[in-house]
Amino acid sequence: MLLSGPPPQGPLGGGLTATYIGAQWALNQLVSGSQSCKAAGTEEDLDRRSSKNKGSDEVETLKTKFVSVWHNVKYSWALKSKTSFSRNSPVLLLGKCYHFKAEDDDSVAEACSEACDEDSVVGNVEAFRKDFTSRVWLTYREELPPLPGSTLTSDCGWGCMLRAGQMMLAQALILHFLGRDVVSLINSSTDWTWSEAMALQPLDTETWTTSAAKRLVASLQGPSRPPEHGPPPPLQTQAPGSAEEADAHLKEMYHRSLVSWFGDSPSAQLGLHRLIRTGMTMGKQAGDWYGPAVVAHILKKAVEEAMDPGLAGITAYVSQDCTVYSADVIDSHKAPRAGQPSAERSEAPPTSQSDQPVSASTLTDSRAVIILIPVRLGGETNPDYFNFAKSILSLEYCIGIIGGKPKQACYFVGFQDDSLIYMDPHYCQSFVDVSTSDFPLQSYHCPSPKKMPFSKMDPSCTIGFYSKSAQDYERISQELSKVLQPSAKEKYPAFTFVQGHGRDYDLSAGLTPEKREWPFIRDPRRTVTTTGDFVLL
Repeated sequence: MLLSGPPPQGPLGGGLTATYIGAQWALNQLVSGSQSCKAAGTEEDLDRRSSKNKGSDEVETLKTKFVSVWHNVKYSWALKSKTSFSRNSPVLLLGKCYHFKAEDDDSVAEACSEACDEDSVVGNVEAFRKDFTSRVWLTYREELPPLPGSTLTSDCGWGCMLRAGQMMLAQALILHFLGRDVVSLINSSTDWTWSEAMALQPLDTETWTTSAAKRLVASLQGPSRPPEHGPPPPLQTQAPGSAEEADAHLKEMYHRSLVSWFGDSPSAQLGLHRLIRTGMTMGKQAGDWYGPAVVAHILKKAVEEAMDPGLAGITAYVSQDCTVYSADVIDSHKAPRAGQPSAERSEAPPTSQSDQPVSASTLTDSRAVIILIPVRLGGETNPDYFNFAKSILSLEYCIGIIGGKPKQACYFVGFQDDSLIYMDPHYCQSFVDVSTSDFPLQSYHCPSPKKMPFSKMDPSCTIGFYSKSAQDYERISQELSKVLQPSAKEKYPAFTFVQGHGRDYDLSAGLTPEKREWPFIRDPRRTVTTTGDFVLL
């Protein structure tokens, strides 16, 4: 219901409620004015009923527009919410162990060795912050080119699961190109961290920003247009001096290229526009809610269909009915892309315009595989599965978990005690043109980790792993099989590994190719209960 009367008086420092009331009042005045004009016109000429219907459509359009604007304003806030970490418990971040006690405390190494494997690294607060901030952060954006099949220019309020999926995919590409505890494709055995991570300022805005206010007024007055950009300037490179500078320059090139693949433009290989276009083939539209299982399949198709030579050395695999078929994964490691001969793929140079990195496929016929496993941790979030989630996030080849609260997606990257550490996509930022050679990277990195009790996590989620080679997969499957041994409380493993191909089990017999793309294939002869994207047996 719209508010009437004069607008609220006084500054907007009263918080989000005052902002909402003010926005509602502005909308009320616009709607009332439109309705008054229609009433006057109707009294003058009763035959113009068509204009009345047109006016009603305009009101509905205005209301829809207001909802979009309100989402932009709502998620343009950054509240001071400092995350508390205990100094008495280790912190795990994607396979790395950190402890915030004094470094000379003998209990530090003992605590970390109990929490994770022996290859994990013990670090302090500064090392943890630098590691966390170096992860790629993808959030809501506004002022975008219109999204496919719609007039929407923002994903605020509905695109959080797609953003969480992008973050998990970005972490896989970081492992692929820059490495983490292993030698990466650029032959660097040191862990990569962003050089400017420690200089990034925390999000500490407590009130409605001036820019958000301007966006509200501008959006209500007229349609927003994405900024027009000319052709990108040529990439300027400087000849690095020492070998250390050359290595840093190469890593920066990979980092910038990786972020550009997730740009918010139709041409971005793994950008929001490409993911929505892929989702349309699965019955999804811009503005719909996307579940973690559907996003897993969208990511798989997006990676497979990416045309950039830098992405030719990596593909994706999605499990079927919580089952990973080992022969299918091994085939994904060695099979060339459909319709593209291996020789042609291996000789593809990087694009000259953006100096994209060349992947491992330029040297061998082997490809890395991103393994995505949609699961459901019980009917409700079962606390018995928390130890399983801890074990998964303690592995260096884990690329995280996408899930979150009901209708509010997050990207889980670690834990401390009984709380999960996550990256939050629910923050609206402005469009960044990644086609320029020196586009700002600051908005793609988050300096502020968040924590959430495991009990609040929605049971529907997708777990991701990075497998560099077929030999690497053999090790991963053996290690995970041990982790997946169900306890007396869990009763059933979250997922399983099975030898052979999925087709050997005739899971998709008689289904059309379109139906095979859906996360789970149901046998009509079996009686099951479904919930969301998952099947409860």
